[in-house]
Amino acid sequence: MNKRPEDVAGMFDGVAKHYDRTNNVLSAGNALLWRAATVRAVAPAAGERILDIAAGTGTSSAALHRNGARVVGLDFSTGMVEQARKRHKKIEFIQGDAQKLPFGDNEFDAVTISFGLRNINDPRAALSEMYRVLKPGGRLVITEFSKPPVAIVRAGYFTYLNRVMPIIADRSSSNPEAYTYLAESIREWPDQGELSQWIRAAGFTRVAYRNLTAGIVAMHRGHKPADATVLASVAKRKGNATRPIKTVTSAKTNSDVKPKP
Repeated sequence: MNKRPEDVAGMFDGVAKHYDRTNNVLSAGNALLWRAATVRAVAPAAGERILDIAAGTGTSSAALHRNGARVVGLDFSTGMVEQARKRHKKIEFIQGDAQKLPFGDNEFDAVTISFGLRNINDPRAALSEMYRVLKPGGRLVITEFSKPPVAIVRAGYFTYLNRVMPIIADRSSSNPEAYTYLAESIREWPDQGELSQWIRAAGFTRVAYRNLTAGIVAMHRGHKPADATVLASVAKRKGNATRPIKTVTSAKTNSDVKPKP
């Protein structure tokens, strides 16, 4: 599936103006419940610095900001960032790439991303970046479309994605073609167990998930270790994983040795 960053950004530029309205219609109002569950999981506290990745038009950032947290919203789409800045003038929004976050190490108390990890070209790289910018002991919350574990629910859901959602998107979205991509990206996205493995591989501990709306959406949580020994172990493991493999030349056999003249 094509997820070239410039194509994904352009697609979201095209839906930015009516994005929230369309989402509410397509989710039958569940988007509000999912957002509320995400805010409760993040548990923002006054004075904390929280990074909201794939912030879109800023609706999620505003919900996190209400408790007095200092929220930074980041999105790859210029159109989304422009809409967010217009609607939420007290919150900082920047355009940026989740695979190369424009922040230093250990800056945030919590990092969250809702319905955006699926759109990133290399989601594993993005998870590593989230780990990097979190403070030791920091919290990660990911809310994303998933796969309902019950077969009959899963079949009904994919029927909705394939047949019903395109009709609704055609009437309510400024760019209906974008929602064809949405359906494809959901079908190809890993299930709850596999995404949990990705999060652990990035270095997070206490990884768990909770299904929302029968598993149509899953909310994943993890923590960056606070213990210095564990942090060092994770750093060493990551370093070994990215280190180039050295090739060892085998010793010469008798047949390789040329006789002396």
